[in-house]
Amino acid sequence: MTAPGAEGPIAAGDEPPATGAVRASAAGPVRTSPAGPASTSPAGPARPSATGPAEDQPSPPAPAEETTDRSSAEDGTAHAAPADEDTSPTRPTTDETTSAARTPPATRAKSEAFDRGLIAPMVLGSVLNPVNSSMLAVALVPIGRAFDAGPAQTAWLVTGLYLATAVGQPVIGRLVDAFGPRPLYLGGTALVGLAGVLGVCAPALWVLVVSRVLLGLGTSAAYPASMSLLRSEADRTGAESPNGILSTLSLCNQVIAIVGPSLGGALIGLGGWHLIFGINVPLSLACLVLGARRLPRRTGPHAAARERIDHAGMALFAGTLTTLMLFLMSPAPGRAWLPALAALLGAGFAVRELRAARPFIDLRVLGGNAPLLATYGRQFLASTTSYAFLYGFTQWLAEGRGLSASVSGLLLLPMPALAFLVTALTGRRAAIRSKLLVGATAQLAGCAVLLLLGAHTPLWALAALVALVGLPQGLNGLANQSALYAQADPARMGASAGLLRTFMYLGALVASVANAAFFAGGADTAGLHHLALLLLGFSAAFLVLSAADRSLRGPARRDVPQVTARL
Repeated sequence: MTAPGAEGPIAAGDEPPATGAVRASAAGPVRTSPAGPASTSPAGPARPSATGPAEDQPSPPAPAEETTDRSSAEDGTAHAAPADEDTSPTRPTTDETTSAARTPPATRAKSEAFDRGLIAPMVLGSVLNPVNSSMLAVALVPIGRAFDAGPAQTAWLVTGLYLATAVGQPVIGRLVDAFGPRPLYLGGTALVGLAGVLGVCAPALWVLVVSRVLLGLGTSAAYPASMSLLRSEADRTGAESPNGILSTLSLCNQVIAIVGPSLGGALIGLGGWHLIFGINVPLSLACLVLGARRLPRRTGPHAAARERIDHAGMALFAGTLTTLMLFLMSPAPGRAWLPALAALLGAGFAVRELRAARPFIDLRVLGGNAPLLATYGRQFLASTTSYAFLYGFTQWLAEGRGLSASVSGLLLLPMPALAFLVTALTGRRAAIRSKLLVGATAQLAGCAVLLLLGAHTPLWALAALVALVGLPQGLNGLANQSALYAQADPARMGASAGLLRTFMYLGALVASVANAAFFAGGADTAGLHHLALLLLGFSAAFLVLSAADRSLRGPARRDVPQVTARL
C-alpha cells in the first residue's frame, strides 16, 4: 500500500547533498570535507552531536572530486575520484558494506534511487503490531466467555503484548544494529507465525497470554529493521529525508488502526476468536517470503558491532522496564516494592552502561544528544494524551453521555479519517517543527474543549471535537518519527527507533492508569473534567518542549556535525 503523494523513486536530488562523502571501511566511516582530508575513527561510526540536526546552518555541497573510495579508506590515504564517475555500489551485497558517496544530483546515476522493492516487506512487517492490538478489542468478551474469565484476567491479553513490545523494541533494535535488519526481520516475523499457531491451539487463557507475549516480541523487529533499512538506503542514494516512505509507514499503521476492529469482528463471525490469532500465520508467511526475496543480506557497517553484545545491559534494561510497567498496570500501596525494585535495577543498569566498553545504550552519548531526548519526551507526552483521550472519551460517551456503542463508534470515525488525510497531505513535507507546533496546539485545544462537555452536549459538537483531535493524531507521530530519523546515530538507528516505541507504550500505560483513577466510580462528566485538567498539563508541556527545541527549525537533514563514539 502506497500513501498518496509517495509515488515515484526518492531520488538523491530531492534533498541538498550533505557536506562531505561517507564511505565505510574496516575501521569505520571515512568522512571527507572541503576543509580537510579524510579521517577515520577506530572506535566505530560517528554519532550525532548534542545539538541535533543543524538545519539552520546550511553547508555547501561537497565537491565530487573529494569522494574517498573504499580501498584508500582502508590504507588511510585519500585519492580523488573523477567528478563524473559514480563509484558507489548500486545495491548492498553480501560481500560489501560500503555506503554510497553523496555526489551532486547531476552526477548520480538513475539507479541511485530508493529501492522500492523494500517498501512491501517494511509496510507489511510494521502493521503486524497494530493489527494485533486493534483486532483484540472485539475479541476480549468472547475469549472471556470461552475460558470463563473476567475482565481483570483477559486484560492481560492486552497488557502482555504492550509489555513485551515496550521491552522488545529497543533490545531487538540493538540486535538489528549489530547483525543487520534481515535476520532480525525474518526471525521476528517467523515468531509471529508460531505465536499465531499457539493461540489457535491454546487450551487455557494463560497459553493465550503467552501467545500474546510472543506476538509482542515478534512484532518488535519490523519497525527497527525498517528504520535501519531507511538509513542504509539514505547512505547508498544520498537522499537524506525519505519523507514519502516515512509517511507511507505512518499511513498504513493508521489504516490498520481504523479497520482492525472491523477485521477482527469479521474473523470472529467467520470462525470464532481463534481466527484473531490464526490470521498471523498467513501474514507471517507473506513477510517471510517478501523479506527473504527483497531484503539485502547485509546493509551498513555492522561488523564492528558484532564483536560484543551487551547482554547484561539488555537484561538490566528489560528488568527495569518490566517491573516499572507491572506496577503501572495495577498501582497499589501493597505493590510499592515494584517501583523500588525498578529503581534498584535502573541504578545497576546505569552503572553497567557507563562502564561497558560497548554498552547497549550509551548513556553518555544519549545524554549529550538533547534533541533526541526531547523527541522521546514529546513521544511520551503525546502518547499519554492521545491514549487517555481515546479510551477516556469513549468510555464517557457510553456512560456519561448515554450513547450506544454503535453511535459512539460512528462519532469516533472523524478522528482516524482526518489523521489519515493530514498525514497524506503533509507526509512528504520535510518541516518537523511546524507540524509539532500545529499538532500540540490542536491537542491543547481539544483537551480544553473536554472541560465544556456535559450530559446534553449535542452530537455535532462531539463530532467536531473528535475531528479536531484527529489533527494531532496525524501530525505528532509522523513528526517525532522524522525527528528521530534526523537525530539518532545511524549506527544505532534500530535501538533508537525501538526506544521511541517504548516511550509510546509507557505513555499508553500512564494513560490507562489515569483513566482508571479518574473513572474509578464510573465514566461520569466530573471524572472526564478532572482527566481533562491532567491532559491540559501534558499538552502544555508538549507544546513548550516543541517550541523550545531549536534543533527542529528548518527541514530535517542528516548533514550535521559528527562526533566519534563507541558502538
